[in-house]
Amino acid sequence: MGRVALVTGGTRGIGEAICTMLKDEGYTVVANYAGNDEKAQAFSAATGIPVYKFDVGNLPACEEAIAKIEEEVGPIEVLVNNAGITRDGTMHKMSYEQWYDVVRTNLGSCFYVTRCLINGMRDRGFGRIVNIGSINGQAGQYGQVNYAAAKSGIHGFTKALAQECAGKGITVNAIAPGYVATDMVKAVPEHVLEKIVAKIPVGRLGEAEDIARGVLFLVADEAGFVTGSTLSINGGQHMY
Repeated sequence: MGRVALVTGGTRGIGEAICTMLKDEGYTVVANYAGNDEKAQAFSAATGIPVYKFDVGNLPACEEAIAKIEEEVGPIEVLVNNAGITRDGTMHKMSYEQWYDVVRTNLGSCFYVTRCLINGMRDRGFGRIVNIGSINGQAGQYGQVNYAAAKSGIHGFTKALAQECAGKGITVNAIAPGYVATDMVKAVPEHVLEKIVAKIPVGRLGEAEDIARGVLFLVADEAGFVTGSTLSINGGQHMY
């Protein structure tokens, strides 16, 4: 059995591609999801990957679920903090709920889930943590003060935690995807999508597999000298 990997937000889009690629490479993969039971069960049936429903933005829920996963599957040695939501709106119209929900889910979850696993990783002397940031956390984006703040926070979280864990056999890195052809992006009006693609030097949207390949590199046993880094996978749209 390969190392156990937990991917949050793992049943759709980028998370689904990460789960599938990790499993194909021999990892024992577990996927978290938040709400879409039908999609999660279809994903599990198609891939054979077990799914666990819990709110990654709630510490007690994370503690309970992760204890169950480790009891049923084994110690989690690889963590991909991928879960994320959007609640877009300009600042002067943004509600507290829009702000709080995005920060809690996108940034808070990195703390909550990692906090549940970090002591076990330290005790075992091995861990791989990859946090999924965003091009919009690097460059900002109109109408996404909440999302950009949370994703930018992930990059700082990554660098600080990497320093804490470097001597314990644990690497902590981030990936900042650009615009990827997920359901959310493809739902953007065609004329807006054309403007987005026009700003990407390689001339296309990314694919979820482009991001998954980056994760696969960073979580490998052989990647122990890579930590505190942010890998930008954005087709050259933002060179940071």
